[in-house]
Amino acid sequence: MLHGRPVAVLGGVRIPFCRQNTAYADVGNLGMSVRTLGALVERFGLHGQQLGEVAMGAVIKHSSDWNLGREAAMSSGLSPLTPGITLQRACGTSLDSIITIGNKIACGQIESGIGGGSDSTSDVPIVYGKALRRRLLGANAARTTRDKLAQFAGFRIGELKPDFPGVAEPRTGKSMGEHCEDMAKEWSISRDSQDQLAVASHHRLAAAYERGFFDDLVVPFRGVSRDNILRADSTLEKLATLKPAFDRTSGRGTLTAGNSTPLTDGASACLLSTDEWAATHGHEVLCHVRDAQVAAVDFVHGEGLLMAPTVAVAQLLARNSLTLQDFDIYEIHEAFAAQVLCTLRAWESEDYCRTRLGLDAPLGRIDPLKMNPLGSSLATGHPFAATGARIVASAAKQLRERGGGRCLVSICTAGGMGVVAILER
Repeated sequence: MLHGRPVAVLGGVRIPFCRQNTAYADVGNLGMSVRTLGALVERFGLHGQQLGEVAMGAVIKHSSDWNLGREAAMSSGLSPLTPGITLQRACGTSLDSIITIGNKIACGQIESGIGGGSDSTSDVPIVYGKALRRRLLGANAARTTRDKLAQFAGFRIGELKPDFPGVAEPRTGKSMGEHCEDMAKEWSISRDSQDQLAVASHHRLAAAYERGFFDDLVVPFRGVSRDNILRADSTLEKLATLKPAFDRTSGRGTLTAGNSTPLTDGASACLLSTDEWAATHGHEVLCHVRDAQVAAVDFVHGEGLLMAPTVAVAQLLARNSLTLQDFDIYEIHEAFAAQVLCTLRAWESEDYCRTRLGLDAPLGRIDPLKMNPLGSSLATGHPFAATGARIVASAAKQLRERGGGRCLVSICTAGGMGVVAILER
């Protein structure tokens, strides 16, 4: 990192991302993580090797997946002496996993490690309400049959109603899509501009697959070799037929199923190390993680839920004495097309940059051809904890193809946070 030993990105692997309740409906986070880590071990010849740490993440997971990172590592082919940890920061999870491994490398605690994540919205934990849980716990602790049966005195059939994982923000009761609708209205983001960004994402991802860019990054799983969200034939005309998905009553809703990411299953992981470890083991360094930053916004009291990356990027640029234009690639996670467009407009706004970011001038405009040149989450899908490692692996390979350069990675998250990083070659 900026003030430590250089942190090298050696490459990454992921399974194809698949729409909820399709190819991976019965796999779960552990199965997807094992396949992904196993493929990474195979690609880099890590069988039996002891790494410093494996950091994996999952946003939606069962309590039985108590330490996904460690369990997946033990089934991956790595030495069982490799420690593992499980992290979670919503959509920024696997970028945070990479930052965690990178920081340990930078300060000399480890020489190598893996950062990644997995998420399944098909295999979700379903629990029962507090009343039934108390009864079941009481029955489990009771010593006699009489005492066990006594726990169910006054039982009501309504107690069998299950609780499903929610997508609403606990403090507002609104979904991420509803919050993003508010942002789109605040920043006057048109439906047409959102659809244009979505179509471009699909076309760019399809082109990257066709030229073989993902041949060494995406490993087949469950009979799938490409992201099954991808629609190479997507057009503005097709997207224009879709109805609003979140604001269905005001007549002003602009977010649809076509310009928003679908619920997705998938996993990804990246291998990081010191330059010396890479050289000793015969691996090429694709790029380095120069620095990273996390920020938060007060979305409960009026700020846009997904605007935190604007803050994090401003802080990151200032610390590194860079401008927003000092990048060759911008990988901005497309949670919603509107989120990306709000972020771009905020960086160009003199008022926002002065009053919210404390800057003397706007951060300015970026070249749209440099943003998400291979498509992003609207086309690949978005398994919450897997997106960051997907982006880092793709960005690292792009920098290698270019022969050098700098990439800005930006990911918004639930809870009003943003995780950003700089990659360099």
